[in-house]
Amino acid sequence: MNYRGYATALFGTVADMYEKSFQGLKETLVKADIKIAYRTYMSVSILTTAIVYIAAAVGIVILSQLLLKPSAIMFVYYIIFIPVLTAVMCFLMFNFYPSQRVSSRRKSIEVNLPFVLTHMGAIAESGVPPQMIFKLMSQFREYGEISKEMGKIVRNIDMFGIDPLTAIKEVAQKTPSESLRQLLYGFVTTTESGGNIKTYLKNAGTQALFEWRMKRERFLQQLSAYAEFYTGLLIAAPLFMIAIFSVMNMIQPTIGGYTILDLMRLSIYLIIPLLNGGFLLFLRGVEVEM
Repeated sequence: MNYRGYATALFGTVADMYEKSFQGLKETLVKADIKIAYRTYMSVSILTTAIVYIAAAVGIVILSQLLLKPSAIMFVYYIIFIPVLTAVMCFLMFNFYPSQRVSSRRKSIEVNLPFVLTHMGAIAESGVPPQMIFKLMSQFREYGEISKEMGKIVRNIDMFGIDPLTAIKEVAQKTPSESLRQLLYGFVTTTESGGNIKTYLKNAGTQALFEWRMKRERFLQQLSAYAEFYTGLLIAAPLFMIAIFSVMNMIQPTIGGYTILDLMRLSIYLIIPLLNGGFLLFLRGVEVEM
């Protein structure tokens, strides 16, 4: 029996008891395309959390005996709070990872969707059947998560014998991207109503490209404002602060028990790098990817 099997055997009933409380996690696992059942995933997270708790407690005991040698009160504090905190962080990471995975998949889909629609429209113009369009798109791994979603449609049709429209609806229900969901439902509605798939894909591609260009333009406009903010706060302000510290060092070398040189080192080697790193993370969060 592998690790998942041991975890499920030990904590499967516990996972079942709290299934309603973690219904959101159950749905997120599907959208994240994590091919593990909720019962198994939750059991693995509980077992791993228990192992991390025990390892942290043993580590605290060893460090306390060999290196730290704390007082009895501090030892009790360490042995209670540090393992608990470590275990809680481990459990939260297990619960957060599927959401992060969903967000990553959604971003990949929405970044590539305008180009996929344009490509699908071009293929449809050649008179290829809709089923073949999805099959061709599933082979272009350059499109990231969209190619996987298209592959699921093809799998449902070829392997499970599901009719194409039902296969599309099933994938639409589980996809993490609302834009792709609307596209697939629109594809089904157009087909059922006898509409022109070529026209639908062409119009959808044109609209998606227009929205993508607008997002890029808005981001470039925002980027100029961010550049001014960065120049003022993280370039000019630190230089001004260092100049003030230099003058203060000649007048009063200490402030609140700390020397001016120590404050300068703290600012240069810790505060300024942290602010720059935070600004880069902020830009990464608001960036509109190509």
